[in-house]
Amino acid sequence: QVQLVESGGGLVQAGGSLRLSCAASTRTFSNYVMGWFRQAPGKEREFVSGISRSGGTTNYGDSVKGRFTISRDNAKNTVYLRMNSLKFDDTAVYYCAADFTPGLGVRSTFRAYDYWGQGTQVTVSS
Repeated sequence: QVQLVESGGGLVQAGGSLRLSCAASTRTFSNYVMGWFRQAPGKEREFVSGISRSGGTTNYGDSVKGRFTISRDNAKNTVYLRMNSLKFDDTAVYYCAADFTPGLGVRSTFRAYDYWGQGTQVTVSS
């Protein structure tokens, strides 16, 4: 069982930046592909970004490409999401997720992920 704890959410003005962190309670963090998803009220859960086990491969949703950057520190069991040029439409609960299945790369479907955090709220004021 892997526990994921997100932090770093909050209220920010449009155009501002935030950095989310997700700490994992596992000694085998480098065995997991990590992802960030978000869900706004009344909308489906949306893939934001994912990163491979080594950090060498990343993937982004179209709506955040060029603005968000995912990274990981396997020594600290932590994955990060740097969010720049935030827009009102980025307002959502952001979830961290871990995918243990080997050999399938960085997947963008939420059903691929085995473990989830509780989420952190990001609110962007216009």
